[in-house]
Amino acid sequence: MTEQVRPRVRYVIGPDGSPLTVADLPPGNTQRWVIRRKAEVVAAVRGGLLSLEEACSRYTLTIDEFLSWQALIDRHGLAGLRATRIQEYRG
Repeated sequence: MTEQVRPRVRYVIGPDGSPLTVADLPPGNTQRWVIRRKAEVVAAVRGGLLSLEEACSRYTLTIDEFLSWQALIDRHGLAGLRATRIQEYRG
């Protein structure tokens, strides 16, 4: 059985509207996850720059953690990723 593989893209449009390449992504050892970094990783996965598995492996994230970032962006925009507002958005 042949598995369909999406071709790797060179760049995606980042959360600020600028092109985002693999080189522009946060480093793999990122400890401090600010809104911009989370949004860049979500944009990279959504655009096909990284697979979900690659992103989780590279950043030592659980799939649930990544999916929660994605859901918060969908529901509340970038402000949903603010750690200080987590109680307001997860009610």
